[in-house]
Formats: sequence, C-alpha cells, structure tokens
Amino acid sequence: MPGRYARVVHAASLPGTPQAWIRRLLRCSVAAGPVFVGVFLLEGAIRDGYRPLRHPVSSLSLGPRGWIQAANFAVTGTLVLAGAAGLARAGDPAAGRAAPALIGAAGAGLIGSAVFATDPVSGYPPGTPDALTRPTRTGIAHNLAAVPVFAGLPAAALASGWRSWRAGQRGFGLYSTATAVTMLSAMAMAMALAGAGYGQSPGLINHGGMFQRASIITGFAWLTALSA
Repeated sequence: MPGRYARVVHAASLPGTPQAWIRRLLRCSVAAGPVFVGVFLLEGAIRDGYRPLRHPVSSLSLGPRGWIQAANFAVTGTLVLAGAAGLARAGDPAAGRAAPALIGAAGAGLIGSAVFATDPVSGYPPGTPDALTRPTRTGIAHNLAAVPVFAGLPAAALASGWRSWRAGQRGFGLYSTATAVTMLSAMAMAMALAGAGYGQSPGLINHGGMFQRASIITGFAWLTALSA
C-alpha cells in the first residue's frame, strides 16, 4: 500500500500528467492575489499625486504610468482564469461547480477592467476636476467590468462555505462565509463613500479608497487559501 501511494504521488508530479497541469493552474490563482495587491500597494505608495485612502485602485490605471495598473489587471485576470480552470478540475468538495464559474467571471472582469480605464476622480490624475459632471462610456464599461469581481468573489466564497460545511470542513466553511460577509460589507461601505467621499463630501473624501482595498484584499486572500 505505501508503495502504491508513492507511485500515485510520483505520477501526480510528472510533467504532462493531468494532475500536474491542475497543480500548475492552481498555482496561478495562488499567485494572483499577492501579485495584484503587491503591485497596487507599491504603485499607490510611489505615484505622484495619488493617495491610497482617497483614490480607488482603478485610478492607478490613469496617467503616464497607468499602463502598469492596466497590466496588473490583465495579468491578474489571466491568473484567476487559469486558477478557476484548475479548481473546476481539482475535485475539491469546497469548490464544486459554482465557485470556479464565479471565480472565472471575476477573472474576466479583471481583464475587462484593463481594457476600459476608469474615469478621473477626486482630482486624480493631477489637473483633473474633483468630480465629473457625467461619466464617460469607457468609465461606465469599467464599472460594469468590476461587477463580476466584487460580486463574483463573495458569491464564490458563500458557495464554497456551504459546500465545505456540508463536507465536514467546518473551519474553512466558516472562513469562506466570513470572507463573503466581510467583502460585501466593505464594498457596500466603499460604494456609500463613493457617493459621499468621491463626491467631495467634507470629512469623507480622504477615506473613499480604504474600504475598497479591504474588500479586495479579503477576497483575494480567500482565493489564495482555497487554491492552496
């Protein structure tokens, strides 16, 4: 029996086997969160005129260095799509069918966010007005592309939490459910502040981006844990 187990593990690690490809795909979604968060945190810290608590992550795709965040969206979206394919084939009871599909939609939304840049907001890039009178078509398309990200990841976490609980994985089930609740709550607060803070309401303007970052980091941390 130990010899048979050793042969199975060895076969799973051989290049070209289905198990080896699944592992490679899952490693993509393990890396997606650290890559995405690391890039936008670094860019937000060094970008002239950009204030992370005031401006949303998407604003980093504007200005002369905007291509860096656009590439970050595209690369992360591709990694998430690959990870979703791996999750769909892994056979883990925590994933099921719904979670990989929702995670794949989030990956597609990230790629869409790379294609369509957001509108300037709260005076970024420098020289733009604090508030636009009306959104552009590109800005609207960017916002629509973000829906599968901020709705798909918490929905995937809820689906995974339910399946994990039923499979007896109570700890991960609770973690997944808590992730969904936290992500949705943080994003709801971010949207509320988008109307107030990004709209230049005194006392709120400097906190518009904080809750969005909390939602993003929470969701991608869960995706990394699920894939790992």
